[in-house]
Amino acid sequence: MAKVTIDMIKELREISGGAGLSDCKNALIETEGDIDAALEVLRKKGVAKAGKKAARIAAEGVVSLVVKEDRKAAIVEVNCETDFAAKSDKFKAYVATVVEQVYETQAADVEALKAEKCINSEFTVGEELVNQIATIGENLTIRRFAKIDSDGLVVGYIHGGGRIGVLVEAEAADTDANKEALKNIAMQIAALNPQYISRADISDAELAKLREITIESAINDPASLPKQLMLKLINKAVDNKVWSDADIAIYEEQKNNLNYLFNFLSAEAKAQVAALGMEEKDAFVADKIFSGLVEGRISKQIKDISLSDQVYVKAEDGKQTVAAYLKTVGDIKIKNFIRFETGEGIEKKQENFAEEVAKQMM
Repeated sequence: MAKVTIDMIKELREISGGAGLSDCKNALIETEGDIDAALEVLRKKGVAKAGKKAARIAAEGVVSLVVKEDRKAAIVEVNCETDFAAKSDKFKAYVATVVEQVYETQAADVEALKAEKCINSEFTVGEELVNQIATIGENLTIRRFAKIDSDGLVVGYIHGGGRIGVLVEAEAADTDANKEALKNIAMQIAALNPQYISRADISDAELAKLREITIESAINDPASLPKQLMLKLINKAVDNKVWSDADIAIYEEQKNNLNYLFNFLSAEAKAQVAALGMEEKDAFVADKIFSGLVEGRISKQIKDISLSDQVYVKAEDGKQTVAAYLKTVGDIKIKNFIRFETGEGIEKKQENFAEEVAKQMM
């Protein structure tokens, strides 16, 4: 049997991407010093380790992007389990290879991407992912990716060391001024997370849903209703003995203080007023005052979710919209934007560190 030397262990560790010293030594002993066979052993052990880790939640990680020729771009979110791993050089180097793979890929989804051969190794993307799980020691996932191939101008922005990544595509000349403006817009998107480019992109069905939600939320918050509509419901609750004697007594005591009345009433009284309002929903919708309140709230919500209608974050007057800002720069039309935020939508498991340590000591 060939003698296993420290140089052999070092070589195997390097070509395996940083497997543990003891793992390398044992693999070389098992394969009688055959480095290629030992690498295969480590890969198989990596698969076993990956299987155990796959059930663990990977909600940390980074978003990475690449923009080339000012018109082609790729963005990817790669997750790991801990912020410590996300900040490691090994993880960052791995993600850098993944985003380049995404830039070159023709795959339509992550599963197809994982079946491809890596552009910089003999493995498939999926196999390399398993190798990295074994090397880094945490569950890793390539969660999502997107690409832009534009005939216009594309700018990217990374915020918080990879916590948020944004790509912005626009019809605009490739000038420094336009690129700076789009960088500002990308920062706006990272900070305020709009859902649409403009209100024109919101479908009739989505607007109808927004209106319905706004109507019902207004009625279910009677304290925010116009006073005459609020009083109408309160009088009905009092006259029809819907409220308890205790709540009626509170009303009689506080009725000259309507702005704070609901601070004194019971939770049941508030719910009862809301229920009375829902019974008269059609009448409320037909009321001009209530309708105005609803439209005002809808308009405010649209300003929050529509990029063009948002107040530009760098506006000196605190009022200038994004659309108005772009007009001051020149002929720029936003065509598309992509915003990835690490871990968004993933339910993170709350761990008790002391308990975790205790488990490992048992």
